[in-house]
Amino acid sequence: MDEAVQVIRLLTAQGKTLATAESCTGGLLGKLLTDVPGASAVYLGGVISYAYSVKEKILGVDKALLEEKGAVCEEVALQMAQGARQRLGVDFALSTTGNAGPGADEKNPNVGEIYVALAYQGGSLCKKLTLHGNREENRFEACKAVLRLLLEHCNS
Repeated sequence: MDEAVQVIRLLTAQGKTLATAESCTGGLLGKLLTDVPGASAVYLGGVISYAYSVKEKILGVDKALLEEKGAVCEEVALQMAQGARQRLGVDFALSTTGNAGPGADEKNPNVGEIYVALAYQGGSLCKKLTLHGNREENRFEACKAVLRLLLEHCNS
């Protein structure tokens, strides 16, 4: 994936580090990054936080927020990225949370609604995606989108 290669090259050139916090992508983002030769110079690791309890206990996502809104919202995506950045001690952290499909539940009814976020020193960004592919396509597109979010931030 071009975006993963670009991220690894950019962060290597800048001497910066990266971590991930994934929910709906289930480790795919980390896989795409570690498929790139030289990724170990910048990618320190990630947390696959599929369960609310992992989001809360490992990443520091607010329990009341999860109970009120569920995991598919901007606030959770931002807290996941911020938690990963802080806990893993990196320059940048990326997060993905949403409903990749095929089914829905009471708190996450909109299949294809995914939030991707970036946390960095001094701030964070989040983008809402509305995707229309199958589960695999939605997970892949979410990974591409969050990598682009980092590239756009670093190149602006």
